[in-house]
This record gives sequence, C-alpha cells and structure tokens, in this order.
Amino acid sequence: MNSYAGDKSVQETWTTLRDTQAAVLVDVRTRAEWSFVGVADLTGVSKEPLMVEWQMFPSMERNVQFTTAVDEQLQQLGVTKQDPIFFICRSGQRSQASAIAMTELGYSACYNVAGGFEGDLDADGHRGTVGGWKASGLPWRQS
Repeated sequence: MNSYAGDKSVQETWTTLRDTQAAVLVDVRTRAEWSFVGVADLTGVSKEPLMVEWQMFPSMERNVQFTTAVDEQLQQLGVTKQDPIFFICRSGQRSQASAIAMTELGYSACYNVAGGFEGDLDADGHRGTVGGWKASGLPWRQS
C-alpha cells in the first residue's frame, strides 16, 4: 500500500481542480522557483495554489513547519481531510514527500503531481519543454 493516495498526471490534476470545488493545489517549490520559473495559474477555475516551501531557499533545509503551515491553510479554506489535495514541485520528488507527510497527518487524498511543474529534462538538458505543467499547455504565469 502506498503511503499517500498516488500520482496523478498534470491533466488529471487540472481536471479535478476544475471540476471539484474542494480540490486544492499546493506548490511546494521554493520562493525563488515561484518568482523565476512561474506558478500554476488557477484563476480560470477561481482558485489560487497554496504556496508552502518543502525546502527553504537558499539553505534548502527541510521546512520543519511545512505540515503545520499547510494544515492551517487547508483548514482556513474549509478543506476536509478527505478532499483531494495535489502537491507539485519541479519534477515530483519534493511533492511526493509532501504528499506522504500530509497523509501521515491524516489527509487521505494526497496526490503527487507526476512530472511536476517543469517536467523531465529534454535532449538539451533543459526543463519546461517535456512533460510537466508548463509543457502541457496548462495555464501558468510568471512574476
């Protein structure tokens, strides 16, 4: 048995965020990634992603307040422990760890967004062109 609800594609994630009012996207990348790489734009489905770093920039130390911060924000939104929660990072590792941590806190529908925001490396060693949120044509924005 998985220690979280499993992986979902970026398209499955978008569809659930669009069709399920209580569904939430939690972006666990760093502040630098949010600023320079971009973030999912959920305004078309009248939502905003929750932004909580799994590892804190620039030290990249694990954010020991992660589960507390996410739990508090989910409660403020009225999200229950059974509602779908999607965790996204660059490529899927931090988000998987985040989904596991929140499952351990009692949330039963925590999903890792497979491929993450930027997807896999392409033939030239660049992210953002193969798989992931950005390359799939889903809405996103940069500051």
